[in-house]
Amino acid sequence: MSAFIEEHRHRFGVEPICRTLGTSASAYYRRRTGRRSARSLEDERLLAKIEEVHERNYHAYGYRRMWIALRRQGEEVGRGRMQRLMRQAGIQGAKRRGKPWRTTKADPRAARRPDLVERDFSAEAPNRLWVGDFTYLRSWEGMSYFAFVIDAFSRKVVGWQLASHMRTDLVLDALRMALGQRDHGADFELVAHTDRGSQYTSADYTQELDDHGVLASVGSVGDAYDNAMAESFVDTFKTELVADRSWRSRSQLELAVVEYVSWFNHERLHESLGDISPVEFEDLYVRREAQLSYPS
Repeated sequence: MSAFIEEHRHRFGVEPICRTLGTSASAYYRRRTGRRSARSLEDERLLAKIEEVHERNYHAYGYRRMWIALRRQGEEVGRGRMQRLMRQAGIQGAKRRGKPWRTTKADPRAARRPDLVERDFSAEAPNRLWVGDFTYLRSWEGMSYFAFVIDAFSRKVVGWQLASHMRTDLVLDALRMALGQRDHGADFELVAHTDRGSQYTSADYTQELDDHGVLASVGSVGDAYDNAMAESFVDTFKTELVADRSWRSRSQLELAVVEYVSWFNHERLHESLGDISPVEFEDLYVRREAQLSYPS
């Protein structure tokens, strides 16, 4: 095509030929001179930045969150331009897939605990409502189980544990990690909500809650809506960390979980929090409360 344009350019002109052929005159000049436009060079730089951010964030970000992440780093890139570059490079966010394997088994002998949440997972401040659950993970050494506790206010993972079993100790250790981070002597009630699995209705677990003045709340067995926030985290966790990855050993898996939880708390942008991380969200709350208590 370039040879044709070159042959007839003096007779018809470059622009009319390019319009007739449906090609770009600027592309012809670029090929003819061997020089790349400033825009193409900037596209190449931006794409390298997009690939870096995508890799660092578990390949989880789609167009919207990638655009926000770049702007937070000082890149004044248009959303449409960034979307075009991602589409051309085949870069997309993590896709949710499959159905979770249910680990919950009810204990029919356990005393019935009330549902204090009733599907309302809003919280006015940290340490007012926690939700907990656990799920399975695989490595070449076999099955592992990941238990977690999330603060409903900020979506921050405040406690977690990984073990090769799903006995009560698994969820107890996650709860104890969360309790260890809570301020002592709090003058408000904390509700810890889970499903009705036997681990969460066991005597040891409920005693731990009672010892720390935490109110136990449980939903029904196998009902995702009664523990929707925890179910949503499991879905996110599996989509962003587990999908398309494998680990040779439990120690490698544990390191991956440690890194993911740290990223989730400190760096991951949460749309429900105004596109900031859980730690940032809690820091904003603390500063806001300090200003109300000690106005300048």
